[in-house]
Amino acid sequence: MNNDYANTVIVLNHDGLGHAEETLRHKLVINYFRTLLELGLLPKAVLFYAGGAKLVAQGSPCQKELAELSAAGVPLIACRTCLDYYGLMDCVAVGEIGNMPRIVEEQTAAEKVITL
Repeated sequence: MNNDYANTVIVLNHDGLGHAEETLRHKLVINYFRTLLELGLLPKAVLFYAGGAKLVAQGSPCQKELAELSAAGVPLIACRTCLDYYGLMDCVAVGEIGNMPRIVEEQTAAEKVITL
């Protein structure tokens, strides 16, 4: 398996990819994660904060793809403050609830950080 992303952390700070309409943002983030899985490009971690924290909640458009990444051993870390702000603390469907020190730790330990 090709794993050029082994020391890369991906950051999502929106509830999808880009700043387009919601339907397109969701379609793009699904395609992104599906492509990573198909190519075997597993990142060191995926971090979710601000609006991105919504993506780990029940009903997320990319819940299936995130569950597959998690099953493949990729840590999915969502910001506790953000989940609390959006009222999603009890709705986390995939990944783990983290805090800012954990997010900063993952970012600083990575060779590369990609913000989507």
